[in-house]
Amino acid sequence: MKLLRVNALEGAAWVRRGFQVFLRHPLPFSAVFGVFLFLVFALTLVPLVGALVLLALLPLGSLGFMIATREALQGRMPAPRVFIEPLRGPRERRLALLRLGLVYAASSIGIIWLSDAADGGALERLMQTLSDSNAAADDLRQALADPRLELGVLLRFGLATLLAIPYWHAPALVHWAGQGVAQSLFSSWVACWRNKGAFSVFALVWGAIVLGFALLANVVAALLGMPQLLAFAAVPVTLLLTTVFYVSIWFSFAGCFGPDDAPPPQETP
Repeated sequence: MKLLRVNALEGAAWVRRGFQVFLRHPLPFSAVFGVFLFLVFALTLVPLVGALVLLALLPLGSLGFMIATREALQGRMPAPRVFIEPLRGPRERRLALLRLGLVYAASSIGIIWLSDAADGGALERLMQTLSDSNAAADDLRQALADPRLELGVLLRFGLATLLAIPYWHAPALVHWAGQGVAQSLFSSWVACWRNKGAFSVFALVWGAIVLGFALLANVVAALLGMPQLLAFAAVPVTLLLTTVFYVSIWFSFAGCFGPDDAPPPQETP
């Protein structure tokens, strides 16, 4: 592994390559994402312990999509087995991935606790009000008017972003480079900082794609006089874009670290 510095416009190329590789194998990648969603749903049904296990397994989930994308570039068919592939590696790497997941779960719980303490549960009350079909309009206005709500949202978003930066490459660095927990988190942070221009473009392009779809769907629904079309199209398009997003993560890793055995970007159709 060698840490690279890339041009800011490379962030847009990561997104483009993600779409290109997905379109080569749309059904296999959709199956991989479907299994991921099923596991997430199954764990959420387990009281308390399920949520903790889910948080600890999230870094392994992003690594699974990296493995799937890498296999597609090497001419192999992506399959749900990519999620257990890291568990077949050397014992020290499996233990490092386990510790990485435990640290992520503990950090996420800390963010949730700190944010709830800061906003006094304002965001939770708002979500409960929105989910209550019998809630009155005054209840919703009162929940939105809570002055602590904005602080809670900003704190959650900011801390979650700070946690995502060291974890962006960490699972891959443990799996492919054999780095320890602390080293992988530090290397990921340095890579994201050195290539902050590319990651900024990466985020902006994805934001523009999501916003563009929302605007297009609203215009089409308004022209056709069918507002229910929005709800009908939102679910499949959201699932598709989320899958492509996870596929594109591999290209950000390969762009920042250039692993010696990684397929070169030009192999992407």
